[in-house]
Amino acid sequence: MCLAVPGKVVEIVGDDPLLRSAKVSFAGVIKLVSLTCTPEARLGDYVLVHVGVAISTVDPAEAAETFRYLQQMGELDGLELPAAAPAAPGGPPAP
Repeated sequence: MCLAVPGKVVEIVGDDPLLRSAKVSFAGVIKLVSLTCTPEARLGDYVLVHVGVAISTVDPAEAAETFRYLQQMGELDGLELPAAAPAAPGGPPAP
């Protein structure tokens, strides 16, 4: 089974579309991730990461839902998840 995990882009490194990467936070654990497959990713976006490569961008609600599933499966034991931000009027809470 393959698993892609959502993370939040906290820093962009480089500007060449083929070599661009980002520091991505996974519940506070920061990893360097390739953005080659997601040239649209920007600072603050959530990306799905598989084996060190961001394969797509996702909205914050989908990222939060994925984190909840991983937590229910016990895959996030030992990590502190960020507190959810207050919900925007009419919208889901931000992770």
